[in-house]
Amino acid sequence: MRIKGELFGKEVLDAEIQIVGKVSDVIFDKETFEITDLVMKKSGFSEQLKDSENIVPMELVKVIGDKILLKGEDDI
Repeated sequence: MRIKGELFGKEVLDAEIQIVGKVSDVIFDKETFEITDLVMKKSGFSEQLKDSENIVPMELVKVIGDKILLKGEDDI
């Protein structure tokens, strides 16, 4: 998988299918090269705020497809 082309810029949706941001970077384990976290830039007005990035652990990701769907409370 090409990380930049496949993940960067993908919309991130919460469990209620609301857009909460876009992937701006990834964090990976240097030993295994597995992605451990997604860095998500918030969407909307909060995009313009300085601290508008969130770290999303891969454990909270339900599906990666055209968009990234996060797990809800029922999934955790």
